[in-house]
Amino acid sequence: EVQVVESGGGLVPSGGSLRLSCATSGFTFGAYGMGWFRQAPERPREGVAAITTNGTTYYTDSVKGRFTISRDDAKDTVYLQMDNLKPEDTAHYYCAAATFRGSKSPDWWNTFYYAMQYWGKGTVVTVSS
Repeated sequence: EVQVVESGGGLVPSGGSLRLSCATSGFTFGAYGMGWFRQAPERPREGVAAITTNGTTYYTDSVKGRFTISRDDAKDTVYLQMDNLKPEDTAHYYCAAATFRGSKSPDWWNTFYYAMQYWGKGTVVTVSS
């Protein structure tokens, strides 16, 4: 049985930090690209960050320099370190596994989205102003 379980969300003040974790099981973690996307009320789903099997990373422009995605293949876990959080980062954050080998296009999220195979139920991040 495939499991994708996000944790680490919460309420933080603007400028604060959170570290999201995504623990997985039931599939060959090291063979998949991993990523985080978010959904806020009345806003479209947005790809936040992704990491390929060889460690190449991708970020949406609004989080570059503030968020860092990483993976630990020994623990089948992917992380999202979020620093200098802003109220506009408030959203439901989801982790996903995808047959994603990277993208030469700036629109990496589109490629990742259509390659998604597994995802979790998410964790809520709320940033107060």
